[in-house]
Amino acid sequence: MSKGPGLFSDFGKKSKDLLNKDYTSNQKFTISSSSFTGLALVSNIVNKGGLSSGEVAAQYKHKNALVDFKLDTDSNILTTFTITDLHPSAKTVASFKLPDSNSGKLEVQYFHEHATVTTAVGLKKLPAVDFSATIGTPSIAFGAEACYMTSSGEFTKYNAGVNMTKTDSNASVILADKGDSLKVSYLHHLNQVNGGAVVGEIVRKFSTNENTLTVGCSYLVDPHTLVKAKLNNHGHLGALVQHELTPKSFLIVSGAFDTKTLEKTPKFGLALSLKP
Repeated sequence: MSKGPGLFSDFGKKSKDLLNKDYTSNQKFTISSSSFTGLALVSNIVNKGGLSSGEVAAQYKHKNALVDFKLDTDSNILTTFTITDLHPSAKTVASFKLPDSNSGKLEVQYFHEHATVTTAVGLKKLPAVDFSATIGTPSIAFGAEACYMTSSGEFTKYNAGVNMTKTDSNASVILADKGDSLKVSYLHHLNQVNGGAVVGEIVRKFSTNENTLTVGCSYLVDPHTLVKAKLNNHGHLGALVQHELTPKSFLIVSGAFDTKTLEKTPKFGLALSLKP
């Protein structure tokens, strides 16, 4: 574990990844490569609803600097500069997207043994200011985040939560949506069962008096094959199989079903990621 409490954005991330990461109903093809000079290239093609889109990304790392460049089929260009070790405990991230001249953002992350603070400011006349802070240890941390719009003088977002981490489990409680929703999640690693894991998440929406309970699991069939599944109380069932074809090259097949309306056509997705 790290020496500090981590970022607020990482609260409940392990549970979220197990329940959502790699599930798709589209067709996606990815090819990537890297060199010893620090340059990495990634190309993506996605077919969604009969429409195809793609993007090309490049990343260059040199000493304490990291440059990301991404170009998509809509002619959007996203560039991100990340500088670490500018200060022993700080990281600076600057990003902008063309042709949107108001999309620029500057973020500073400060890491301390018992606290983490991040501030992000939009690079325009009346920017949005994002702020988050956590205090605690790698085992238990308390945190909050907010977004303040200088143009209207209002807070458009404020969330708070607590995150608890052990070597074999992670739990989090997050009050989000300006206090309108409460999310509780728990993940447990089953080290005795081929490195699998189980997760449970419940989301309470106060304004609609609605509860959503989702349970999921992952299981390593063999060193190259991973199986995941999830089901919520609304009858939505998802499953996927991830197989490593060659080192760092994966084939993922996923499906989604509505168990309460089986007459509907299930959704299937396919993702192929190759790294020569």
